[in-house]
Amino acid sequence: MRDSATYVPRAKADYIARIRGAMKKEFGYKNEMQIPRLDKIVLNMGVGEAVKDTKKVKQAAEELSLIAGQKAVITHAKKSIAGFRVREEMPLGCKVTLRGDRMYEFIDRLITIALPRVRDFRGTKGSSFDGRGNYALGLKEHIVFPEINFDKVDEVLGMDIIICTNAKTDAEAKVLLKHFNMPFTS
Repeated sequence: MRDSATYVPRAKADYIARIRGAMKKEFGYKNEMQIPRLDKIVLNMGVGEAVKDTKKVKQAAEELSLIAGQKAVITHAKKSIAGFRVREEMPLGCKVTLRGDRMYEFIDRLITIALPRVRDFRGTKGSSFDGRGNYALGLKEHIVFPEINFDKVDEVLGMDIIICTNAKTDAEAKVLLKHFNMPFTS
């Protein structure tokens, strides 16, 4: 077990040592608190098969917990939709919000291990920002993470990854993620 008093995630140490200075120099920030930083990372899995079999949501939550390193929360339907055979309060997916050291650990594993394992990977879309400095990314297969044992997976699920920053503009957020070595195509 790591000693939490001395251990600093590699991505966080890189942010403190290199990225903050580069961002301050590039954008000319006067105050240290103006420099954009990661706020949180939200992982989300929607399980379409949950309408027929609610056990699939529990399985997805367990796998998401392995990927994130903390317990996933099962999400429920807010209202009934007859066309999709969905009832109110029916479990439909799961999510995890990562902050602090776990967030930095995850972004490091995402960029260095998981994304290169994606089939036919040519980079992430550089236009998936929301206008407020947050970046959304979708994966078709959750099995690209090394924590998932490929042999024990019943069904391959997709997942959404939302990286929230406190940057004021998309340009600042994109530069921040580029410094973390996010492989943007454009």
